[in-house]
Amino acid sequence: MSFDTLGLNEALTKAVAASGYETATEVQTQAIPLALNGADLMVSASTGSGKTAAFILPALQRVLASRADTTQKRERGVIYGPRILVLCPTRELAMQVAKAAANYGRFVPGLRVATVVGGVPYPAQIAALRGPLDILISTPGRLLDHLQTGKCVLENVEMLVLDEADRMLDMGFIDDINTIAQSIPASRQTVMFSATFAGHVGRLAQNLLRDPKRVDVASHTDTHENIEQRLHWADNVNHKNALLDHILTQREMEQALVFTSTQRDADWLADRLADMGHHVASLHGGHPQGRRNRVLQGLRNKQLKILVATDVAARGIDVPSISHVINYGLPMKAEDYVHRIGRTGRAGRNGLAITLGERMDVGMIRRIQQFTTQSIPVAVVEGLEPKSPEPKMFAARGEGAPAGRFGGKPFGKPAYGQGGAGKSFGKKPFAPRGGEGYAPRGGDGYAPRDRPPFDRAPSERDAGRFEARAPHGVDAPRSPFDRAPAVGRVDHKPAGFAPRKPGAPAGKGGFKPQRPRPGGFTR
Repeated sequence: MSFDTLGLNEALTKAVAASGYETATEVQTQAIPLALNGADLMVSASTGSGKTAAFILPALQRVLASRADTTQKRERGVIYGPRILVLCPTRELAMQVAKAAANYGRFVPGLRVATVVGGVPYPAQIAALRGPLDILISTPGRLLDHLQTGKCVLENVEMLVLDEADRMLDMGFIDDINTIAQSIPASRQTVMFSATFAGHVGRLAQNLLRDPKRVDVASHTDTHENIEQRLHWADNVNHKNALLDHILTQREMEQALVFTSTQRDADWLADRLADMGHHVASLHGGHPQGRRNRVLQGLRNKQLKILVATDVAARGIDVPSISHVINYGLPMKAEDYVHRIGRTGRAGRNGLAITLGERMDVGMIRRIQQFTTQSIPVAVVEGLEPKSPEPKMFAARGEGAPAGRFGGKPFGKPAYGQGGAGKSFGKKPFAPRGGEGYAPRGGDGYAPRDRPPFDRAPSERDAGRFEARAPHGVDAPRSPFDRAPAVGRVDHKPAGFAPRKPGAPAGKGGFKPQRPRPGGFTR
């Protein structure tokens, strides 16, 4: 359907045409007319489907309608605070929405758009909030700060948009969203975009929306026709690094987005790739906003070829030239996998999504395949074949294995003891992964690398905790986007303890400290 038939103002259709779009996507075709009629909406749409325009264009239409209402101007005088409020889970997504608002509103005279996010000094944001404002795009945490100090006025908001509401609730923003919503007039129009409306997201929608219209144009089970998915099994971390090095040196790779599970792994991996000569930088919630902006700008300008990022920072990255998405670390939730691979194959291009899995990742890979109801084809790199046999798993529920079972055995937490509590606990000693290195078949061995000392760092389950705090003991990767030079890495080595000898006086806790030897732990 053409944008001219959706009922949009001529200034908006002209801006859409200038942006290079001729026909509306399915979510735009269904959501825009309903939003223009003032209805509350619950919209489910996949990433890259054009959902940003689905709420920005109706928001701009409302701005134009308000300006044309001269009666309202005479009665109320100057309108302070925003007319449209858009809440986003991350800073990058907020910046992307602000860019879309400026792009589609290029022919709206005197359009005032402000962005309020964390990691940015307060004075500039306070100045933007002080006067009349058309559209405000913000993350919940920073907006709540301004709201509690009285610097932000929301009593004139006519439309509230929650973008990626499920992600905001996963990040712990539900109380912030409720507090913000209570400061907005109840007569507002509310539009929610979410991957799912089950559970706590559905309850939030029930509290905030009035007789909402449901728009469901995409599902996590949809096939990504222009994205090829592959799964490479790795024996250990050294084998995984070798596979990653091989993929990143392929000629067809234009730009790559490598996902890790933790901030520390992102910094460590970016350092490792930089030492190999790649143009690389890391991106995660622990970096200040200025650096994050420089990194994203470098990625768009193709000064960077590889970006190593976490799930939190990767929300809102829209760079069409990303040809490869590599899951170096698996996500914490299966639905995040869909958002990850959606960073490639954009703007009509083809993309490649590669997952590097170890045996400990079998459970998450199985849940991803159950969530998407699709199998991830297994691929092998010649000369880097895994030595261990391929794990037995099934593509999706109902395809070769019963639900809730894996490899013929119940899948779940391991039971310590068979036939008695604690009977077999501790019989098998723990062996760290990757300790013996890995040599591929054919004798072309490569030197094993040590696993980073922070391998078992906590994950970003609660992104809010990591948003304003840099990882302890880890310097930023050497990158042209860092203003300060990298300093020496802190090497944390336990001092070690030795059990006291028989007959010796008991110290604190029954152990007495020993002087550490050069090798690390004392004997």
